[in-house]
Amino acid sequence: MNFWEVNVKLLGGFVINIELFLLVLLFSLPLGLIFCYLRMGKLKIIMQTIIWVLRGSPLMIQLFIVMYVPGLLFGIPIKSRFAVATIAMSINYAVFLAEIFRGGIESIPKGQWEAGIVLGLSKWKIECKIILPQVIKKCLPPFGNELLNLIKDTTLARVIAVPEMLMASTEFTSKGLIWPLFYTTVFFLGTTAILTYLLKYFERRLAYYEG
Repeated sequence: MNFWEVNVKLLGGFVINIELFLLVLLFSLPLGLIFCYLRMGKLKIIMQTIIWVLRGSPLMIQLFIVMYVPGLLFGIPIKSRFAVATIAMSINYAVFLAEIFRGGIESIPKGQWEAGIVLGLSKWKIECKIILPQVIKKCLPPFGNELLNLIKDTTLARVIAVPEMLMASTEFTSKGLIWPLFYTTVFFLGTTAILTYLLKYFERRLAYYEG
């Protein structure tokens, strides 16, 4: 295969990495908030256990569980391996985000809630105008770390035969081509550089929120 044929296949794989990254981010954020409030509510013990199990077990095992368990136990296999990767990674990252959100919320002094109530603000307005901006600022650095981990973890989808970029590059390496591995590395370094820049930009924009 010539350079352009290899390049096209690698770029096609990278598109899958990006699609997986965006979908997991889209689903894990709201799911993480749900887990967070369940963790802080009446289901605290149950959610603590679930979060402990999901945080403590390898993501690779969770990929295989989502891939095989629905079919073996319930007779409803998930046929799309891309969907398997999306589901497993969304749940996995949601539990990490839940703990990040919980830490941010619990770090806000209760006096700020009380002040909002004294001013006659509704619970919704207190959340949106007083609490949420500070929580976002506090959560942004650890959230950024998870974001950088996520783009790299999309390469784990290859273990269930999702044809992402690293899988394509290792196929070429097995045929004696070494440069696709370095090519792949450059793409991921570039992506993490862009994400790091965007995170720093948002940190600067939120710098006026102190708390």
